[in-house]
Amino acid sequence: MRLFALTLLAVITGTATAAEWTAEKLWETEAVFKNPESALYDEKRDIIYVSNVNGDAGAKDGNGFISRLSTDGRVLDAEWVTGLNGPKGLGRVGDKLYAADIDTLVEIDIKQGKISHRYEAPGAKFLNDVATDSRGNVYVSDMVTNKIHRLHAGVLKVWLDSPALENPNGLHVDGARMIEGAWGVMPDGDFKTPVPGRVKVISMKDKSIKDFGNSQPIGNMDGIELLPDGKVLATDWMVGKLMTVAQDGTVNVLINLHQGTADVGYMSRKRIALLPMMMDGTVIAYQLKSP
Repeated sequence: MRLFALTLLAVITGTATAAEWTAEKLWETEAVFKNPESALYDEKRDIIYVSNVNGDAGAKDGNGFISRLSTDGRVLDAEWVTGLNGPKGLGRVGDKLYAADIDTLVEIDIKQGKISHRYEAPGAKFLNDVATDSRGNVYVSDMVTNKIHRLHAGVLKVWLDSPALENPNGLHVDGARMIEGAWGVMPDGDFKTPVPGRVKVISMKDKSIKDFGNSQPIGNMDGIELLPDGKVLATDWMVGKLMTVAQDGTVNVLINLHQGTADVGYMSRKRIALLPMMMDGTVIAYQLKSP
């Protein structure tokens, strides 16, 4: 009776704790990948692509490659497409797969399993995540130069250049807005951030930038996805965690892992998060459950 009374009081006074998303581990691959950075689900083919940096993330060494993974964690093609340098974020438009590769956006013909085009991004230093919109445009963040490039009508050029991006990493386009996961300002250019990054919202119309929720630092943001209730699903690469960020800025940590939790993929219909563990060489799948 006393517990019921306390619960009722909490509801009346507005102090009840809101229900949160949870995550339950489904599977984990063997450590067969080489610094996996991004996992992308291809709903059309029911397959997962995994980018492998395979060494120095900024070195043009030709070691990078893309793997193919089944939705139950079986490696189908460890080195499906080779000849990249340090591939990171992935995006898809139709039968084309796009990979951010240091200073180049690489286009892969999915049907042929071959690189079909390389788009150089002038002045780029560390291309990171890839996002696409409903019109088939491809966006790629340059984490070091505070720029977002756009591939439109076969031409890749700067779409947004602003220090307010605070070293952009994760990108996700949602209609009239782009959700950005900021790594945080790097005053010495060495990936160290006195103040960690946060989630930002960019208007696709006028390119204005504002905070998602509030201005409180969250972490060294990597992957960004959008959940059906409007919350953001995100990873913190440096400390290694999967979390949700509500529209009021509230952060809920779903899973504490460790450094190298990279660019999360999201199977929206099944509500499954795909986590490339960059330092471990694995990909982990988690079933997400809504409140």
